[in-house]
Amino acid sequence: MYAVVGCNECANMWLVTDPKASETAKCSRCGKTHQTAKLKHFFESEDRAAAREARSALLAKKRGDSAAFAEIDHVSELEAAVEDAGIDDREYLESAGIDADAVDEAASRAEGEGGGSRSRTEVVRDAVEAVDDPTEAAVAERAATDGVPAEAAREILTRLARRGEVTESNGRYRVL
Repeated sequence: MYAVVGCNECANMWLVTDPKASETAKCSRCGKTHQTAKLKHFFESEDRAAAREARSALLAKKRGDSAAFAEIDHVSELEAAVEDAGIDDREYLESAGIDADAVDEAASRAEGEGGGSRSRTEVVRDAVEAVDDPTEAAVAERAATDGVPAEAAREILTRLARRGEVTESNGRYRVL
């Protein structure tokens, strides 16, 4: 069972898996803990895809974009279209005369795989998860203890947030 629920603190909507099995649910945006029995259920379904689609429709309606949302295919159809669109990275590299296997090996070396060392990005991501209060300063300080200069850690944290790998809310970061 999946339910689309909403936070009465920040108006965030998210999916809760089996709402009757757990007593509490935490808002992914503001962090407030709610009793699941008291949360408003906007939609319930046995199918996760249907619940995701309902949440998307509710968010579109909330923003006044219902008409635009109605014109878009179902999320699962859009995902399939993205998978089928264009050429994959390997095909692109090979058509340009570049050895795709050599690129994979170079990427592995650059990310520190197999060498026992971690990349700066991995250190910063791990620092976000490791500190109790993941502010920018705390994450940069923790990353600095692991060998990443504080200024570089701040830049990497900003990059991770832009790419959607971490999120920032009220000055606190968390890994997605």
